[in-house]
Amino acid sequence: METLSNLEAFVRSAECGSFSESARRLALTPAAVSRSVAMLERNLGVRLFHRSTRKLKLTEAGESFLASVGDPLEKLQGAISSAATQGPTPAGTLKLSMAPSFGVAHVLPLLPGFLARYPQIRAEWHLENRVVDLVAEGYDAAIGGAIELSPGTVARTLAPLHVIAVASPRYMAGRSTPTDPAGLSDFDGIAMRVLRTGRIRHWTMRNGAGSEKAAALAATVVLNEPSAVREAARLGLGVALLAVAEVISDLEDGRLIRLLPDWYADAGGISVYYASRSLLPVKTRAFIDWIDTAFRENRLAERFNGQSPRRISAGN
Repeated sequence: METLSNLEAFVRSAECGSFSESARRLALTPAAVSRSVAMLERNLGVRLFHRSTRKLKLTEAGESFLASVGDPLEKLQGAISSAATQGPTPAGTLKLSMAPSFGVAHVLPLLPGFLARYPQIRAEWHLENRVVDLVAEGYDAAIGGAIELSPGTVARTLAPLHVIAVASPRYMAGRSTPTDPAGLSDFDGIAMRVLRTGRIRHWTMRNGAGSEKAAALAATVVLNEPSAVREAARLGLGVALLAVAEVISDLEDGRLIRLLPDWYADAGGISVYYASRSLLPVKTRAFIDWIDTAFRENRLAERFNGQSPRRISAGN
């Protein structure tokens, strides 16, 4: 009997038309997916895909086999998932890493609801500006943005990570607002130096029409922590480029205003990261599913979207 992993590799590859995309969805390497499909073909004694350098195409035998196993596979996976939810009660210490300002503003307020739902879990949440090694340092999960995935790490995207230009009303008083990212060079800039690389971060911004331009921010002040950059902008020291999630409350309360409301930089997504395991601990699975639901119920993905200028622009 074929293993579930081989069948899943075949079905996902057929859906995606690519071993690479299938591997991304399954949190595996393309080589591992290719080997699983090859093993399935060898055991069945038929070729399931026509392979080329560009894409995969099902053979006639492959199309017939997909029609036979596709729906039963989904039902089997659903049965396994359902059985897993009836397993042990989530309990134990949940060690989580996240950035300080983001964690305090958007994740920590969710903690009472999580502990009420799972009273046997003890939360150990570390607020730190660094990328942790989940396995080596014993973390169950981490929340962050634009993190390069190490082998064996899985990410579930929670919200977009969009960067926008902001300044305080006091700083902008008497100044003409810029019309595009190049115009930012006329203002004092609050830049951020990335600790990991030692370089000042630069952004390319885009608008709804698809145009892209470099944000010409003059580095009058250089800081190395997002909350410090935000505070400097509040103090009227100049223009800053910050994630919407970092400044959303300031924009809503009028402490900061958004410049260039049609422009934003796409830095990827805010995700929850966890180590890929065949049997993920119940407490970790419970948190991943819960935080995903909490972000959706609180509409955080919508609130953090820099493509919505009317909701988070100056004066709104």
